[in-house]
Amino acid sequence: MLARAIDNISCCSLDNGDMLREVTVKIGLERIDMQKGVTVEALLDNSTTGLVISSEFARKQRFKLEKIERPIYMRNVDGTLNKERPIENTVEVNIYYQGYRERMEIDVIEGQK
Repeated sequence: MLARAIDNISCCSLDNGDMLREVTVKIGLERIDMQKGVTVEALLDNSTTGLVISSEFARKQRFKLEKIERPIYMRNVDGTLNKERPIENTVEVNIYYQGYRERMEIDVIEGQK
């Protein structure tokens, strides 16, 4: 899928010419319950272990939050426990990208309080 997307990928560059390891693509997210969607710019990160969406964005777009059985505590790159709240909800969405559609569960992360 990524090979077909090269012309739709944007990268950020620093003043000194080094490329950041930040790659974004435009995707569609569709609410399962209403078949209403929104186009967003998604950050691709090959070191992540899952998909996440902010609670603020999920609520603004009126995605249906599903409570998970046990909270998921996040760890930082250095292995320390993240100080933010654990993941307690997911949203189920259809993700669209260049004619491809897949139903996915995305973890909802809470913002700073």
